[in-house]
Amino acid sequence: VAAQAAKKSGTTIPIVFALAPDPVVQGFGQSLAHPGENMTGLTSTHTELSAKRMELIKEAFPTTKRIAVLYFLAPSAAGVAEQLAETERAAKVLGVALVTEESPRVEDFERAFASIRTKRPDALIVIENPIFHTNRVRLTELAATLRIPAIYNVSEYVHAGGLMSYGASYNDLCRRAATYVVKILSGTLPGNLPIERPTRFELVINVKTAKAIGLTFPQSVLLRVDDTVR
Repeated sequence: VAAQAAKKSGTTIPIVFALAPDPVVQGFGQSLAHPGENMTGLTSTHTELSAKRMELIKEAFPTTKRIAVLYFLAPSAAGVAEQLAETERAAKVLGVALVTEESPRVEDFERAFASIRTKRPDALIVIENPIFHTNRVRLTELAATLRIPAIYNVSEYVHAGGLMSYGASYNDLCRRAATYVVKILSGTLPGNLPIERPTRFELVINVKTAKAIGLTFPQSVLLRVDDTVR
């Protein structure tokens, strides 16, 4: 969102972004390899990992037949429509039924979760957007009341009380963005610096939350966990 605002301002000073879901579609560069103008940085590639999150839910909880998807198609939330479409494709491949629920405001969270509850899903997928991320503590509290597995894009949700996450490390992307700043301050033009993809992906689970809602992870999943929250 900040990078979008900076671009709209018309400034010509270098702009480095760290978490852009789809930087080319967002207009931050002509291509990943050759941004070409005054913006560069890193992409979080949420869309490409959407199917993997669905697979992890099925592997961890094989009896899952119906999954709810919580999302918000905000103009500022780039990549949400693409993530939703990829999640739908993965559901068809895995033979899972999807029910979707859009929640545009924090004040709407309780209504959205009440609606999800009536659809009786076996699991929940939350698609990342700035409103959800900013209010992740409240969102994960409501998710816990469903007493079903829930998976998120990034570990910040798990540290806020969510059950599990799989995706790029935001901390790692931000640290790498700092190296871009150094290169630009040393004289490299931002348009000549390729937009890079994540190199570190994390599977994180919250042991305390799992215990609270009576869930147990199979050993095959636990062996691949990168971090646990207790």
